[in-house]
Amino acid sequence: MTPVPITLGTGANIGDAQATIARALDRLHADDGIAIDRASPFFATPPWGFEDQDWFVNVCAAGTTTLAPHDLLAAGKRIEAELGRTATFRWGPRVIDIDILTYGDETIGDPDLIIPHKELLNRAFVLIPLATIRPDLRIAGERVADAAARFADDPIREVAPAWVPGG
Repeated sequence: MTPVPITLGTGANIGDAQATIARALDRLHADDGIAIDRASPFFATPPWGFEDQDWFVNVCAAGTTTLAPHDLLAAGKRIEAELGRTATFRWGPRVIDIDILTYGDETIGDPDLIIPHKELLNRAFVLIPLATIRPDLRIAGERVADAAARFADDPIREVAPAWVPGG
């Protein structure tokens, strides 16, 4: 299969979130069929949906994959489980979350996988990190940088430099 460009979102707010996200990116990059080329800086972000919890750390990553979309999803879920993620409740605290943001130019909408996420353009915790690595990426016809600019007053802040493969 020809490599397909992908973007991924990661987040965590239990334990050492930065270290867990770095381990998740290391494992994704080491996985057969996935190459992570670059990642955003680490950002501290307020919780979304369920607000009575610790702030999250979020990182977006870009790369390529030779995996089919559902196989990429399975790889992410496997890595989440290896890093200790257990089921909680929607928008609740988590050890690690790995989401497929884009898979080439594909739009996928089935019960297990929605790409791009229907609320992606409304979520600062994704857009601001994503804009640092793929500002010209278009989602639903809108540039990521333009969508992120709507959240200029959001309390999100950079807390650590970008993860680098093998770093």
